[in-house]
Amino acid sequence: MSHRFRAPGRVNLIGEHTDYNQGFVLPIAIDLACTVSIEPAAEWTATSLQFGETHVLGSAKRGDWTDYVLGIVEEFGRGRAPLHLTVDSAVPLGSGLSSSASLEVSLALACLEGQPIPPMELVRRVHRVETEFIGLPCGIMDQYISVFGRAGRAVLIDCRTQRSHLVPLPAGVEYVVVNTMVKHALANSAYATRVAECAVDAQALGVGSLRDAVISGGRPRARHIISENARVLEFVAACERGDLKAMGQLMFASHLSLREDYEVSCPELDFLVDQASQFPGVYGARMTGGGFGGCAIALVDAGDATAFEHTVTDAYQGRFGRTPAVYRVTPSDGAA
Repeated sequence: MSHRFRAPGRVNLIGEHTDYNQGFVLPIAIDLACTVSIEPAAEWTATSLQFGETHVLGSAKRGDWTDYVLGIVEEFGRGRAPLHLTVDSAVPLGSGLSSSASLEVSLALACLEGQPIPPMELVRRVHRVETEFIGLPCGIMDQYISVFGRAGRAVLIDCRTQRSHLVPLPAGVEYVVVNTMVKHALANSAYATRVAECAVDAQALGVGSLRDAVISGGRPRARHIISENARVLEFVAACERGDLKAMGQLMFASHLSLREDYEVSCPELDFLVDQASQFPGVYGARMTGGGFGGCAIALVDAGDATAFEHTVTDAYQGRFGRTPAVYRVTPSDGAA
């Protein structure tokens, strides 16, 4: 009999590119997840149902999805009896909804075969695979929320202390994610470039991290990080008092900063956010994820979600000639 292990993707409500600057983020785990099934095998083998491929894991990277499997097996599986790992993911690839972290966390649990592990140890070791084996200089947010997500709650994460607390979310709204269905090539190099630019700005401002900066000195990257950290805390306060209007205004302000100061948006994302701003039932919207494509998240009155979905889909088709994927996501529990 096979056993299955599940880890969710995520939507970051606010706090973009602040995690690798030791700042604040406010993600939710979502009801789109990656599931890994295991069976005993003669050697470590991985199957992707999405790609329709099966590969025996060697010692070298292939430059594709199996690199994530290999990295997790090296970290969690070596010395254990080999397994056949079957991956089935509902998290769309390249969408900014953390398909990689959901894959990594579910694979790690599968390699452990249900053996207990302290949650923060799981988060840190999976994050190490992402940064050291895969080579993406990301913060800890994606792995953290995939493990610590809770149904009906957002999670405020302090990426410096790696502590968090649950934030109640107002009733009567839906979280509508619209996928541009594009990922511009610049995204692959720009993420690392932004990490390096933030390090340069921090040094110029005389702080160890932009988390500690209080003035930007005319540096737009630093200005985004400083203002975005403040927006996260203001958003949490608005959540706690049920102030949907304030939450929405902060989301729009976040997108403007990501577009103008951090320069990680793109025409497709800007179009979606502009369309959302014109729809009466939308409180706020912004890009979510690394940028240059992927998804926008809109906070929509529950009674208007269907009309918004139809309106934004038609408008996007008319402007770009492609149909966006739309997901109504629910704040959900973490990995199991």
